[in-house]
Amino acid sequence: MSHKAGFVSIIGKPNAGKSTLMNALVGEKMSIITPKAQTTRHRIMGIVNDDDHQIIFSDTPGVIKPNYSLQESMMNFVQGSLIDADVILFVTDIHEKFDESDVIERLQKTSSPVAVLINKIDKSSEEEVRSKIAFWQEKLNPDAVFAISALLNHGVAGIMEYIKEKLPIHPPYYEKDELTDKSMRFFVSEMIREKIFKLYDKEIPYSTEVIVTSYKEEANITRIAAEIIVERDSQKNILIGKAGAMIKKVGTYARQDIEEFIDGKVFLELFVKVIPDWRRKKNYLKKFGYDD
Repeated sequence: MSHKAGFVSIIGKPNAGKSTLMNALVGEKMSIITPKAQTTRHRIMGIVNDDDHQIIFSDTPGVIKPNYSLQESMMNFVQGSLIDADVILFVTDIHEKFDESDVIERLQKTSSPVAVLINKIDKSSEEEVRSKIAFWQEKLNPDAVFAISALLNHGVAGIMEYIKEKLPIHPPYYEKDELTDKSMRFFVSEMIREKIFKLYDKEIPYSTEVIVTSYKEEANITRIAAEIIVERDSQKNILIGKAGAMIKKVGTYARQDIEEFIDGKVFLELFVKVIPDWRRKKNYLKKFGYDD
């Protein structure tokens, strides 16, 4: 049998469950998951290999109308993932209350097969599922519709079979033992950022960027230093907390995750730095890996 390989893009509105699905499909924690919308900022690739297939999944930021430069860059990642997709998975929450016309508009311009994935069906009735399937078949006339619960891994195996069937015949794009196109530093910064999303409220997580400034593997320990970038001094004070209590919590939780990820001991140092309005400044976005 000939080898198949291709790119599969996961797209949808914020909080539809794209990152949960990506991790379920890849079988590894690639994307950070929090209850807050717009957690994913980059296009993150997860690679699944077997003898006859290589599937390169892309988790993308939730589709929004951008308000500032960082969000424009995030939407560029979405557009890029649609252009080179061999298969598109459009994830929609069964209780979606937001207008999805901006996503639909993007999907109508593609020639790749589109599968609609109606997610979070564990929180709905059979009747709701049936009516949602009929709605999407009429609205988008997709190649396929799946009713799933990414969180409970329900229906995920069927999606994998569908993808394998649709992939073009092609040699592998990456080495067969590769899991992702991202570096260890990237995943470390994402794990720290995930803790910030989980521990802080309001604008703090969205005003934050994490940069790993040093990553040194020694015989018995990996020493990591990272900067947490914020936009204002007031945010810096909240991030650090009284007598450094909050930043210590971020460091402890992140270190535990990183140790599990690399299967080894970690010494993690965190520093907080203020760069006013970094989300609107192209030069900083480029430096932080948002612009090509």
